[in-house]
Amino acid sequence: MKVAMIGTGYVGLVSGACFADFGHRVVCVDKDESKISRLLDGEIPIFEPGLDALVADNVKAGRLSFTTDLAEGMKDADAVFIAVGTPSRRGDGHADLSYVYAATEEIAALIDKYTVVVTKSTVPVGTGAEVEAIIQKVRDGFTPGEHFSVASNPEFLREGAAIDDFKRPDRVVCGVEDDRAKEVLTELYRPLFLNETPILFTQRVTSELIKYAANAFLATKITFINEMADLCEKVGADVQAVARGIGLDKRIGSKFLNAGPGYGGSCFPKDTLALVRTAQQHGAPVRIVESVVEANDTRKKSMAGRVKAAVGGDLEGKTVAVLGLAFKPNTDDMRDSPSLDIIPALIGEGASVQAHDPESMNEARKHFGDTITYCDGPYETLEGADVLVIVTEWDEFRALDLARVKEALSAPVIVDLRNIYRPDDMAEKGWQYHSIGR
Repeated sequence: MKVAMIGTGYVGLVSGACFADFGHRVVCVDKDESKISRLLDGEIPIFEPGLDALVADNVKAGRLSFTTDLAEGMKDADAVFIAVGTPSRRGDGHADLSYVYAATEEIAALIDKYTVVVTKSTVPVGTGAEVEAIIQKVRDGFTPGEHFSVASNPEFLREGAAIDDFKRPDRVVCGVEDDRAKEVLTELYRPLFLNETPILFTQRVTSELIKYAANAFLATKITFINEMADLCEKVGADVQAVARGIGLDKRIGSKFLNAGPGYGGSCFPKDTLALVRTAQQHGAPVRIVESVVEANDTRKKSMAGRVKAAVGGDLEGKTVAVLGLAFKPNTDDMRDSPSLDIIPALIGEGASVQAHDPESMNEARKHFGDTITYCDGPYETLEGADVLVIVTEWDEFRALDLARVKEALSAPVIVDLRNIYRPDDMAEKGWQYHSIGR
């Protein structure tokens, strides 16, 4: 089948490359000429393990191409996916759908045969109906199910494991309103049917809500275990043992029960906030999710206080070494990363910050400018620092040469916000070690 993927951001590029690897012909379209130019030159604008090879293989095979020309991308397309950004709207927290609706108007003007228009972007309930209305307005006389269909197909891709998530997903969710759209999406995902992947067909609004409900539930699990960690610290319990004890219950499960500095990234912060606003708008407030949003924001802001306490209650004139800037390992994404709250707070307390992240240093410069010192590796980051703070649990930080670390630091103090070391081991080696919930 022929697929047009509108948007070459994280979701669009990964999805387009994976569809091409399924054997479909995919054209990725983006208005950003520099991004398309880089892709045409074989340069991947985001970091995702394995994506560079996947893109190169499918470009070479003639199944994947890139263009700024929407008409070229849509020519003979059976399905057009909208995979543009839906950031939080300034002022009210609703998802900003301006990019989705602008893309819809352009798509509508170019439809020349039956086409399924699919929202891949994360969009609030009712967006599919609005997309359908826009197409009908632009193309007076077009009938849904006859000239075009609008479907919902939310993504469930974890940054750092996105290719595997696309090709071997827990499930695929498709919201459709007619059989023709269902047939097209069934054919697009046929390779997964052969692998017996659950393909859930629902109403369009249900599909839209599934995405938000899933992310809100996972964010709730993270926030829950973080609050349990605070309680563990007060009563002398071990949050990791608590997490294991409840995670072994199959009704709960062990995933997303790692205590830390709070969730970040491109999805959870904006999606929980958008769900809160949508629920309020419809008169069905989601009080639990509201509390999750508030608790997570407060948690990220409080982490600098742990560093301050670890160095005796005063950061003035101190040098803090920060390892990890991305919101999670195996990505360069810093959107809503805890580091964006922690580092400014440390600087505000009078500290100097020197930092390193394996992949997000270029992104970090956009956020911090010249307010911090950027280091080429973990050990360079430690030189002369009064305390080490581990913010992101990259694999290379899990087995640091602790003797070398101690030699580089002016004092043997570590604040481990990801619990990657063992308190007993650290105490035996003479460290002042501070972790979460232990």
